[in-house]
Amino acid sequence: MKKNFLTLILSVILTVPAFAGDALPSRRDILRTLVKVNDYYLSNHPDPLAGIPYYSRKKVYEANIWTRAVYFEGLMALYSIYPDNRYYDYAYNWGDGFKWGMRRDNTTTRDADNYCCGQTYVDLYRLTPEPKMLTKTKACMNMLVNTPQVGDWTWIDAIQMGMPLLAKMSALTGDPRYREKAWKMYSWTRDTLAGGLYNEKEGLWWRDKDFVPPYKEPNGKNCYWSRGNGWVVAALVRVLDEIPADDPHRATYVSDLRAMLEAAAKCRRDDGFWNVSMHDGGNYGGKELTGTALFVYGMAWGINNGILDRKKYLPIVAGSWNAMVKDAVHPDGFLGYVQGTGKEPKDGQPVTYDSVPDFDDYGTGCFLLAGSEVYKL
Repeated sequence: MKKNFLTLILSVILTVPAFAGDALPSRRDILRTLVKVNDYYLSNHPDPLAGIPYYSRKKVYEANIWTRAVYFEGLMALYSIYPDNRYYDYAYNWGDGFKWGMRRDNTTTRDADNYCCGQTYVDLYRLTPEPKMLTKTKACMNMLVNTPQVGDWTWIDAIQMGMPLLAKMSALTGDPRYREKAWKMYSWTRDTLAGGLYNEKEGLWWRDKDFVPPYKEPNGKNCYWSRGNGWVVAALVRVLDEIPADDPHRATYVSDLRAMLEAAAKCRRDDGFWNVSMHDGGNYGGKELTGTALFVYGMAWGINNGILDRKKYLPIVAGSWNAMVKDAVHPDGFLGYVQGTGKEPKDGQPVTYDSVPDFDDYGTGCFLLAGSEVYKL
């Protein structure tokens, strides 16, 4: 009965025309796009456990690598607004197939890329609690909490891969030590590493110590990578969703998120996208979907949660969402303009409508996160 009902909904959705410009599309239209993009992904990855080939390196990566974990973050967001059993089963089979473990070093890994998968394990556990789902995740997070090191997140992508999991564990267990550890690790990356990777004056982050001044973009400005800053935006959103109102660090997280999104709004392209280089549109300039999607995700969440001014940011969100749908989503659901993996503007090039990134999963995850939050508007 549930499947038939969902099928009926989709049959109606598919008849609804798209909106354009800065008008917010209908929820049905947004959902239609999300389902199409996700269906394309699932049709190309029917087995959630299949290894991920990386042809240029002649390697096959395990399917619980961070790129796949980000896809599942997006899938769970989509499931929250459109609970198709296929999505739950696909995610559950992924976690169960890896025995609910972390990548590589399993419960002893300190690499955030390796334990990013735990975010989805927690989300699945909340739906159907089974102790086996979190045994290894708890062990890994307890190891982080019970050891003194705070300098693991040496690149800003890691903030998104790791920080929300600690916040989720704190919310799930009621133990504040997890979120306090998250703060200590975040603040070390923010304020201490290479003098601090967050530039409060400009509201943006250097990707890692290699890009802190005197490093400059070709035009002489600071180098701020779009997707890297998008990862931090996503991390802050996902942490703020989990921590209580009286968390002693909440105000800083909110302040950082506001400042970042204000800075991002200032360097948005006229066509609604962001360049890979936020302050140098001439350095591999052009439309890029992942950074754009993550900024849209953060702005939509900020409006929905009263952190951002709706009048100011809603046209940005609507315009950028419509631009992605119009210019990047192929008729079959393939996503164009996705920059491949890397850490700076020149990596993963070329970025075009038809280019295929080295991994095709995290781009879909970013898009699903954005669309699922825009849907709530």
